[in-house]
Amino acid sequence: MAAEIHSRPQSSRPVLLSKIEGHQDAVTAALLIPKEDGVITASEDRTIRVWLKRDSGQYWPSIYHTMAYSSHCVTCEGEEESGQDGLLSLGNRLLILSTGPHALQPTAPCSAMAYHHDSRRIFVGQDNGAVMEFHVSEDFNKMNFIKTYPAHQNRVSAIIFSLAAEWVISTGHDKCVSWMCTRSGNMLGRHFFTSWASCLQYDFDTQYAFVGDYSGQITLLKLEQNSCSVITTLKGHEGSIACLWWDPIQRLLFSGASDNSIIMWDIGGRKGRTLLLQGHHDRVQSLCYLQLTRQLVSCSSDGGIAVWNMDVSREEAPQWLESDSCQKCEQPFFWNIKQMWDTKTLGLRQHHCRKCGQAVCGKCSSKRSSYPVMGFEFQVRVCDSCYDSIKDEDRTSLATFHEGKHNISHMSMDVARGLMVTCGTDRIVKIWDMTPVVGCSLATGFAPR
Repeated sequence: MAAEIHSRPQSSRPVLLSKIEGHQDAVTAALLIPKEDGVITASEDRTIRVWLKRDSGQYWPSIYHTMAYSSHCVTCEGEEESGQDGLLSLGNRLLILSTGPHALQPTAPCSAMAYHHDSRRIFVGQDNGAVMEFHVSEDFNKMNFIKTYPAHQNRVSAIIFSLAAEWVISTGHDKCVSWMCTRSGNMLGRHFFTSWASCLQYDFDTQYAFVGDYSGQITLLKLEQNSCSVITTLKGHEGSIACLWWDPIQRLLFSGASDNSIIMWDIGGRKGRTLLLQGHHDRVQSLCYLQLTRQLVSCSSDGGIAVWNMDVSREEAPQWLESDSCQKCEQPFFWNIKQMWDTKTLGLRQHHCRKCGQAVCGKCSSKRSSYPVMGFEFQVRVCDSCYDSIKDEDRTSLATFHEGKHNISHMSMDVARGLMVTCGTDRIVKIWDMTPVVGCSLATGFAPR
Protein backbone atom coordinates (compact mmCIF):
# COMPACT_ATOMS: atom_id res chain seq x y z
CA MET A 1 0.00 0.00 0.00
CA ALA A 2 2.77 2.41 0.93
CA ALA A 3 6.47 2.39 0.35
CA GLU A 4 9.02 3.67 2.81
CA ILE A 5 11.65 5.77 1.05
CA HIS A 6 15.17 5.16 2.28
CA SER A 7 16.86 8.45 1.51
CA ARG A 8 19.76 10.14 3.21
CA PRO A 9 18.80 13.47 4.76
CA GLN A 10 20.39 16.40 2.96
CA SER A 11 20.55 19.88 4.34
CA SER A 12 19.47 21.52 1.09
CA ARG A 13 16.14 19.89 0.27
CA PRO A 14 13.04 18.20 1.73
CA VAL A 15 13.42 14.51 2.48
CA LEU A 16 10.78 12.14 1.14
CA LEU A 17 9.90 9.82 4.03
CA SER A 18 7.04 7.76 2.63
CA LYS A 19 4.91 7.41 -0.46
CA ILE A 20 1.33 6.15 -0.11
CA GLU A 21 -0.40 4.56 -3.09
CA GLY A 22 -3.73 2.80 -3.43
CA HIS A 23 -6.37 5.38 -4.33
CA GLN A 24 -8.23 4.77 -7.59
CA ASP A 25 -8.72 8.45 -8.44
CA ALA A 26 -7.33 11.88 -7.59
CA VAL A 27 -6.64 12.52 -3.90
CA THR A 28 -8.32 15.83 -3.08
CA ALA A 29 -7.15 16.22 0.54
CA ALA A 30 -4.55 14.70 2.84
CA LEU A 31 -4.08 15.70 6.48
CA LEU A 32 -1.44 14.60 9.00
CA ILE A 33 -2.84 13.36 12.32
CA PRO A 34 -1.25 15.41 15.12
CA LYS A 35 1.00 13.42 17.48
CA GLU A 36 0.39 10.24 15.46
CA ASP A 37 2.17 8.53 12.60
CA GLY A 38 -0.99 8.73 10.53
CA VAL A 39 -2.61 10.43 7.55
CA ILE A 40 -6.28 10.97 6.64
CA THR A 41 -7.09 11.14 2.94
CA ALA A 42 -10.20 11.91 0.89
CA SER A 43 -10.42 11.08 -2.78
CA GLU A 44 -12.45 11.40 -5.94
CA ASP A 45 -12.77 7.60 -5.74
CA ARG A 46 -15.43 8.21 -3.03
CA THR A 47 -13.32 6.89 -0.16
CA ILE A 48 -12.04 8.27 3.12
CA ARG A 49 -9.01 6.42 4.44
CA VAL A 50 -7.01 6.63 7.64
CA TRP A 51 -3.46 5.41 7.12
CA LEU A 52 -1.33 4.41 10.13
CA LYS A 53 2.37 3.65 10.07
CA ARG A 54 3.12 0.01 10.90
CA ASP A 55 6.24 -1.49 12.47
CA SER A 56 7.51 -2.23 8.98
CA GLY A 57 7.66 1.51 8.30
CA GLN A 58 4.86 1.33 5.73
CA TYR A 59 1.49 3.06 5.92
CA TRP A 60 -1.58 0.81 5.76
CA PRO A 61 -5.25 1.82 5.95
CA SER A 62 -6.77 1.22 9.37
CA ILE A 63 -10.03 2.74 8.09
CA TYR A 64 -11.24 2.32 4.52
CA HIS A 65 -14.65 3.96 4.22
CA THR A 66 -16.51 3.99 0.90
CA MET A 67 -19.18 6.66 0.86
CA ALA A 68 -21.84 4.50 -0.76
CA TYR A 69 -24.86 6.68 0.04
CA SER A 70 -25.69 10.18 1.21
CA SER A 71 -29.07 11.33 2.43
CA HIS A 72 -30.46 14.45 3.99
CA CYS A 73 -33.10 12.37 5.74
CA VAL A 74 -30.44 10.84 8.00
CA THR A 75 -29.60 13.49 10.58
CA CYS A 76 -27.55 11.43 13.01
CA GLU A 77 -27.01 7.87 14.17
CA GLY A 78 -30.17 6.24 15.42
CA GLU A 79 -32.31 9.34 14.79
CA GLU A 80 -35.22 9.17 12.33
CA GLU A 81 -37.40 11.59 10.45
CA SER A 82 -40.97 10.95 9.41
CA GLY A 83 -41.78 9.25 6.12
CA GLN A 84 -39.28 6.38 6.17
CA ASP A 85 -40.30 3.18 4.44
CA GLY A 86 -37.23 0.94 4.57
CA LEU A 87 -33.87 0.17 6.11
CA LEU A 88 -30.46 -0.16 4.54
CA SER A 89 -27.55 -1.67 6.43
CA LEU A 90 -24.13 -0.12 5.85
CA GLY A 91 -21.52 -1.80 7.98
CA ASN A 92 -22.70 -1.78 11.59
CA ARG A 93 -25.35 0.92 11.22
CA LEU A 94 -28.82 1.32 9.79
CA LEU A 95 -29.87 4.09 7.45
CA ILE A 96 -33.47 5.12 6.97
CA LEU A 97 -34.75 5.11 3.38
CA SER A 98 -37.28 7.57 2.05
CA THR A 99 -39.15 7.68 -1.24
CA GLY A 100 -39.80 11.42 -0.99
CA PRO A 101 -37.58 14.32 -1.98
CA HIS A 102 -35.06 13.28 0.69
CA ALA A 103 -34.51 9.79 -0.75
CA LEU A 104 -31.04 8.27 -0.51
CA GLN A 105 -28.93 9.07 -3.53
CA PRO A 106 -25.64 7.58 -4.69
CA THR A 107 -22.87 9.65 -3.20
CA ALA A 108 -20.51 11.93 -5.11
CA PRO A 109 -16.71 12.11 -5.13
CA CYS A 110 -15.02 13.64 -2.08
CA SER A 111 -13.85 17.15 -2.89
CA ALA A 112 -12.73 18.69 0.44
CA MET A 113 -12.02 17.69 4.03
CA ALA A 114 -11.48 19.15 7.51
CA TYR A 115 -10.33 17.29 10.62
CA HIS A 116 -10.60 18.47 14.24
CA HIS A 117 -8.20 16.39 16.29
CA ASP A 118 -9.41 17.16 19.83
CA SER A 119 -12.98 16.09 19.06
CA ARG A 120 -11.96 13.44 16.46
CA ARG A 121 -14.47 14.87 13.98
CA ILE A 122 -14.03 14.65 10.21
CA PHE A 123 -16.05 16.76 7.78
CA VAL A 124 -16.00 15.68 4.14
CA GLY A 125 -17.34 17.80 1.30
CA GLN A 126 -18.65 16.17 -1.83
CA ASP A 127 -19.11 16.96 -5.48
CA ASN A 128 -22.90 17.10 -5.03
CA GLY A 129 -22.69 19.88 -2.43
CA ALA A 130 -23.24 17.81 0.72
CA VAL A 131 -20.94 17.88 3.75
CA MET A 132 -20.83 14.66 5.79
CA GLU A 133 -19.63 14.47 9.37
CA PHE A 134 -17.92 11.44 10.93
CA HIS A 135 -16.41 10.60 14.31
CA VAL A 136 -13.18 8.62 14.52
CA SER A 137 -12.36 6.37 17.46
CA GLU A 138 -9.30 7.14 19.61
CA ASP A 139 -7.37 4.20 18.17
CA PHE A 140 -8.22 5.32 14.61
CA ASN A 141 -9.68 1.92 13.74
CA LYS A 142 -13.36 2.85 13.52
CA MET A 143 -15.29 5.73 12.00
CA ASN A 144 -19.00 6.40 12.63
CA PHE A 145 -21.30 8.50 10.48
CA ILE A 146 -22.84 11.44 12.38
CA LYS A 147 -24.71 13.83 10.12
CA THR A 148 -25.16 15.13 6.58
CA TYR A 149 -25.34 18.88 5.96
CA PRO A 150 -27.06 20.13 2.77
CA ALA A 151 -24.55 22.96 2.53
CA HIS A 152 -24.34 23.56 -1.24
CA GLN A 153 -25.92 22.81 -4.59
CA ASN A 154 -22.59 22.09 -6.29
CA ARG A 155 -19.06 20.91 -5.52
CA VAL A 156 -17.74 21.79 -2.05
CA SER A 157 -14.34 23.48 -2.37
CA ALA A 158 -13.30 24.10 1.27
CA ILE A 159 -14.45 23.32 4.83
CA ILE A 160 -13.57 24.76 8.25
CA PHE A 161 -15.02 23.59 11.57
CA SER A 162 -15.32 25.91 14.57
CA LEU A 163 -15.76 23.98 17.82
CA ALA A 164 -16.40 27.12 19.88
CA ALA A 165 -19.27 28.28 17.67
CA GLU A 166 -20.30 24.75 16.66
CA TRP A 167 -20.32 25.87 13.03
CA VAL A 168 -19.23 24.08 9.90
CA ILE A 169 -18.29 26.72 7.34
CA SER A 170 -17.86 25.80 3.69
CA THR A 171 -17.49 27.24 0.20
CA GLY A 172 -18.69 25.73 -3.05
CA HIS A 173 -19.05 25.99 -6.79
CA ASP A 174 -22.61 27.19 -6.29
CA LYS A 175 -20.95 30.60 -5.76
CA CYS A 176 -21.60 30.83 -2.04
CA VAL A 177 -20.17 30.44 1.44
CA SER A 178 -22.49 28.78 3.97
CA TRP A 179 -22.30 28.21 7.69
CA MET A 180 -24.41 25.56 9.44
CA CYS A 181 -25.01 24.62 13.07
CA THR A 182 -23.41 21.29 13.93
CA ARG A 183 -25.80 20.78 16.86
CA SER A 184 -29.04 21.09 14.90
CA GLY A 185 -27.79 20.60 11.35
CA ASN A 186 -29.65 23.78 10.34
CA MET A 187 -28.44 26.35 7.86
CA LEU A 188 -27.50 29.58 9.66
CA GLY A 189 -26.55 31.76 6.72
CA ARG A 190 -25.32 32.03 3.14
CA HIS A 191 -23.56 34.68 1.15
CA PHE A 192 -23.36 34.57 -2.64
CA PHE A 193 -20.61 35.75 -4.97
CA THR A 194 -20.47 36.40 -8.70
CA SER A 195 -18.27 33.37 -9.39
CA TRP A 196 -17.31 30.01 -7.88
CA ALA A 197 -16.02 30.23 -4.33
CA SER A 198 -12.75 28.30 -4.38
CA CYS A 199 -11.05 28.59 -0.98
CA LEU A 200 -11.67 29.65 2.60
CA GLN A 201 -9.88 30.84 5.74
CA TYR A 202 -11.42 31.79 9.07
CA ASP A 203 -10.38 33.81 12.13
CA PHE A 204 -11.83 31.96 15.10
CA ASP A 205 -11.59 34.91 17.52
CA THR A 206 -13.29 37.56 15.39
CA GLN A 207 -15.46 35.27 13.20
CA TYR A 208 -14.06 36.87 10.05
CA ALA A 209 -14.09 34.66 6.96
CA PHE A 210 -11.83 35.13 3.93
CA VAL A 211 -13.25 33.70 0.70
CA GLY A 212 -11.34 33.50 -2.57
CA ASP A 213 -13.18 33.04 -5.84
CA TYR A 214 -12.60 32.30 -9.52
CA SER A 215 -12.77 35.98 -10.49
CA GLY A 216 -9.49 36.59 -8.65
CA GLN A 217 -11.16 38.45 -5.79
CA ILE A 218 -10.94 37.83 -2.03
CA THR A 219 -13.90 38.86 0.12
CA LEU A 220 -13.63 39.51 3.86
CA LEU A 221 -16.88 38.73 5.67
CA LYS A 222 -17.99 39.09 9.27
CA LEU A 223 -20.15 36.07 10.07
CA GLU A 224 -22.99 36.33 12.58
CA GLN A 225 -25.44 33.75 13.89
CA ASN A 226 -27.98 34.38 11.12
CA SER A 227 -26.40 37.03 8.92
CA CYS A 228 -23.11 38.40 7.63
CA SER A 229 -21.63 41.67 6.45
CA VAL A 230 -19.02 42.39 3.81
CA ILE A 231 -16.02 44.18 5.36
CA THR A 232 -13.88 44.63 2.24
CA THR A 233 -12.72 43.01 -0.98
CA LEU A 234 -9.11 42.44 -2.00
CA LYS A 235 -8.10 42.60 -5.65
CA GLY A 236 -4.62 41.98 -6.99
CA HIS A 237 -4.44 38.63 -8.76
CA GLU A 238 -4.91 38.22 -12.50
CA GLY A 239 -6.25 34.66 -12.17
CA SER A 240 -8.60 32.64 -10.01
CA ILE A 241 -7.72 32.30 -6.32
CA ALA A 242 -6.64 28.72 -5.59
CA CYS A 243 -5.61 28.86 -1.93
CA LEU A 244 -5.52 31.09 1.14
CA TRP A 245 -3.64 31.04 4.44
CA TRP A 246 -4.45 33.25 7.42
CA ASP A 247 -1.97 33.90 10.22
CA PRO A 248 -3.96 35.25 13.20
CA ILE A 249 -0.83 36.21 15.17
CA GLN A 250 0.71 38.64 12.70
CA ARG A 251 -2.66 39.14 10.97
CA LEU A 252 -1.28 38.35 7.54
CA LEU A 253 -3.28 36.83 4.71
CA PHE A 254 -1.51 34.92 1.94
CA SER A 255 -3.19 34.07 -1.37
CA GLY A 256 -2.07 31.86 -4.25
CA ALA A 257 -3.66 31.92 -7.68
CA SER A 258 -3.69 30.54 -11.19
CA ASP A 259 -1.50 33.47 -12.29
CA ASN A 260 1.35 31.52 -10.61
CA SER A 261 1.86 34.26 -8.03
CA ILE A 262 1.43 34.71 -4.27
CA ILE A 263 0.35 37.92 -2.55
CA MET A 264 0.84 38.73 1.12
CA TRP A 265 -1.87 41.08 2.42
CA ASP A 266 -0.98 42.94 5.61
CA ILE A 267 -4.46 42.97 7.15
CA GLY A 268 -3.28 43.96 10.62
CA GLY A 269 -1.28 46.93 9.36
CA ARG A 270 -4.44 48.52 7.88
CA LYS A 271 -2.38 50.44 5.33
CA GLY A 272 -3.13 48.31 2.30
CA ARG A 273 0.43 46.96 2.19
CA THR A 274 0.91 44.01 -0.15
CA LEU A 275 3.93 41.95 -1.15
CA LEU A 276 4.12 40.01 -4.41
CA LEU A 277 5.98 36.68 -4.58
CA GLN A 278 6.72 35.19 -8.01
CA GLY A 279 8.75 32.02 -8.33
CA HIS A 280 6.34 29.27 -9.33
CA HIS A 281 5.80 28.28 -12.95
CA ASP A 282 2.29 26.89 -12.51
CA ARG A 283 -0.87 27.38 -10.46
CA VAL A 284 -0.16 27.88 -6.74
CA GLN A 285 -2.30 25.24 -5.02
CA SER A 286 -1.45 25.32 -1.29
CA LEU A 287 0.14 27.60 1.29
CA CYS A 288 1.34 27.32 4.88
CA TYR A 289 2.93 30.13 6.87
CA LEU A 290 5.28 29.15 9.70
CA GLN A 291 4.90 31.94 12.21
CA LEU A 292 7.84 30.94 14.44
CA THR A 293 10.41 30.95 11.66
CA ARG A 294 8.58 33.46 9.45
CA GLN A 295 8.74 31.26 6.40
CA LEU A 296 6.07 30.59 3.82
CA VAL A 297 5.79 27.16 2.22
CA SER A 298 3.97 26.99 -1.12
CA CYS A 299 3.21 24.20 -3.58
CA SER A 300 2.18 24.40 -7.22
CA SER A 301 0.39 21.99 -9.51
CA ASP A 302 3.58 21.18 -11.44
CA GLY A 303 5.10 19.72 -8.26
CA GLY A 304 7.09 22.78 -7.27
CA ILE A 305 7.74 23.30 -3.55
CA ALA A 306 8.98 26.73 -2.46
CA VAL A 307 10.12 28.02 0.92
CA TRP A 308 10.05 31.83 1.15
CA ASN A 309 12.01 33.81 3.71
CA MET A 310 9.54 36.36 5.07
CA ASP A 311 11.85 37.51 7.89
CA VAL A 312 13.57 40.06 5.66
CA SER A 313 12.75 43.58 4.60
CA ARG A 314 10.87 43.32 1.30
CA GLU A 315 9.68 46.02 -1.08
CA GLU A 316 6.21 46.36 -2.55
CA ALA A 317 5.95 45.82 -6.29
CA PRO A 318 4.77 49.03 -7.98
CA GLN A 319 1.41 49.49 -9.63
CA TRP A 320 1.71 49.42 -13.41
CA LEU A 321 1.36 52.86 -14.94
CA GLU A 322 -0.61 53.52 -18.11
CA SER A 323 0.56 55.82 -20.87
CA ASP A 324 -0.06 56.45 -24.57
CA SER A 325 3.66 56.61 -25.25
CA CYS A 326 6.87 55.18 -23.82
CA GLN A 327 7.73 56.95 -20.58
CA LYS A 328 11.43 56.72 -21.44
CA CYS A 329 11.82 57.64 -25.14
CA GLU A 330 8.30 59.05 -25.65
CA GLN A 331 7.69 56.98 -28.79
CA PRO A 332 3.92 56.36 -29.31
CA PHE A 333 2.28 53.04 -28.57
CA PHE A 334 0.31 51.44 -31.40
CA TRP A 335 -3.09 52.75 -30.26
CA ASN A 336 -1.88 56.37 -30.13
CA ILE A 337 -3.04 57.22 -33.65
CA LYS A 338 -2.67 60.99 -33.27
CA GLN A 339 1.00 60.92 -32.21
CA MET A 340 1.78 58.27 -34.83
CA TRP A 341 0.29 60.57 -37.51
CA ASP A 342 1.98 63.70 -36.20
CA THR A 343 5.43 62.10 -35.93
CA LYS A 344 5.03 59.84 -38.99
CA THR A 345 6.21 56.80 -36.96
CA LEU A 346 4.87 53.33 -36.36
CA GLY A 347 3.34 52.60 -32.98
CA LEU A 348 5.18 50.34 -30.55
CA ARG A 349 3.99 47.62 -28.20
CA GLN A 350 3.61 48.56 -24.52
CA HIS A 351 5.57 46.75 -21.78
CA HIS A 352 6.07 47.46 -18.09
CA CYS A 353 9.18 47.60 -15.96
CA ARG A 354 8.67 45.32 -12.96
CA LYS A 355 10.77 47.54 -10.69
CA CYS A 356 9.40 51.03 -11.35
CA GLY A 357 6.10 50.13 -13.04
CA GLN A 358 6.54 52.57 -15.91
CA ALA A 359 5.08 51.88 -19.35
CA VAL A 360 8.00 51.35 -21.71
CA CYS A 361 8.73 50.08 -25.20
CA GLY A 362 10.76 46.98 -25.97
CA LYS A 363 13.88 48.95 -26.90
CA CYS A 364 13.90 50.75 -23.55
CA SER A 365 13.37 47.53 -21.58
CA SER A 366 15.76 45.11 -23.23
CA LYS A 367 17.29 43.89 -19.95
CA ARG A 368 16.12 41.04 -17.70
CA SER A 369 16.92 40.54 -14.05
CA SER A 370 15.71 38.80 -10.93
CA TYR A 371 14.86 41.10 -8.02
CA PRO A 372 14.13 38.95 -4.94
CA VAL A 373 13.61 41.85 -2.54
CA MET A 374 10.51 42.71 -4.58
CA GLY A 375 9.45 39.05 -4.88
CA PHE A 376 10.76 38.34 -8.40
CA GLU A 377 12.81 35.17 -8.03
CA PHE A 378 13.28 34.63 -11.76
CA GLN A 379 14.27 36.90 -14.63
CA VAL A 380 11.70 39.62 -15.36
CA ARG A 381 11.60 42.66 -17.63
CA VAL A 382 13.15 45.85 -16.25
CA CYS A 383 13.80 49.12 -18.00
CA ASP A 384 17.39 49.99 -18.81
CA SER A 385 17.68 52.70 -16.15
CA CYS A 386 16.36 50.39 -13.40
CA TYR A 387 18.72 47.66 -14.53
CA ASP A 388 21.67 50.03 -14.19
CA SER A 389 20.50 51.00 -10.70
CA ILE A 390 20.25 47.42 -9.40
CA LYS A 391 23.05 45.64 -11.24
CA ASP A 392 25.43 46.17 -8.33
CA GLU A 393 22.85 45.31 -5.64
CA ASP A 394 22.80 42.01 -3.78
CA ARG A 395 20.21 39.94 -5.65
CA THR A 396 20.65 36.73 -3.68
CA SER A 397 17.52 34.60 -3.75
CA LEU A 398 15.20 34.92 -0.75
CA ALA A 399 13.49 31.57 -1.41
CA THR A 400 14.49 27.98 -2.04
CA PHE A 401 12.81 25.85 -4.70
CA HIS A 402 12.43 22.08 -4.69
CA GLU A 403 10.83 19.43 -6.87
CA GLY A 404 8.03 17.29 -5.45
CA LYS A 405 8.09 15.10 -8.56
CA HIS A 406 4.32 14.66 -8.66
CA ASN A 407 1.25 16.74 -9.30
CA ILE A 408 0.27 18.64 -6.14
CA SER A 409 -3.30 19.77 -5.65
CA HIS A 410 -3.28 19.92 -1.82
CA MET A 411 -0.69 20.23 0.93
CA SER A 412 -0.80 20.39 4.72
CA MET A 413 1.84 20.59 7.40
CA ASP A 414 2.40 19.47 10.97
CA VAL A 415 4.58 22.41 11.95
CA ALA A 416 5.53 21.00 15.38
CA ARG A 417 7.18 17.98 13.76
CA GLY A 418 8.31 19.66 10.56
CA LEU A 419 6.30 17.24 8.43
CA MET A 420 4.42 17.95 5.22
CA VAL A 421 2.00 15.80 3.23
CA THR A 422 1.20 16.41 -0.45
CA CYS A 423 -1.35 14.80 -2.75
CA GLY A 424 -2.75 15.28 -6.22
CA THR A 425 -4.34 13.95 -9.36
CA ASP A 426 -1.63 11.30 -9.79
CA ARG A 427 -3.33 9.41 -6.88
CA ILE A 428 -0.15 9.47 -4.80
CA VAL A 429 0.31 10.83 -1.28
CA LYS A 430 3.82 11.82 -0.19
CA ILE A 431 5.06 12.53 3.32
CA TRP A 432 8.05 14.86 3.63
CA ASP A 433 10.50 15.84 6.33
CA MET A 434 10.78 19.60 5.87
CA THR A 435 13.14 20.34 8.76
CA PRO A 436 16.21 20.65 6.50
CA VAL A 437 14.64 23.61 4.67
CA VAL A 438 12.21 25.32 7.06
CA GLY A 439 14.35 25.57 10.17
CA CYS A 440 11.84 23.83 12.42
CA SER A 441 14.72 22.44 14.49
CA LEU A 442 15.49 26.00 15.59
CA ALA A 443 11.88 26.88 16.27
CA THR A 444 10.60 23.77 18.02
CA GLY A 445 13.61 21.76 19.09
CA PHE A 446 13.02 18.98 16.58
CA ALA A 447 16.14 17.84 14.79
CA PRO A 448 16.13 16.72 11.15
CA ARG A 449 15.61 13.01 10.70
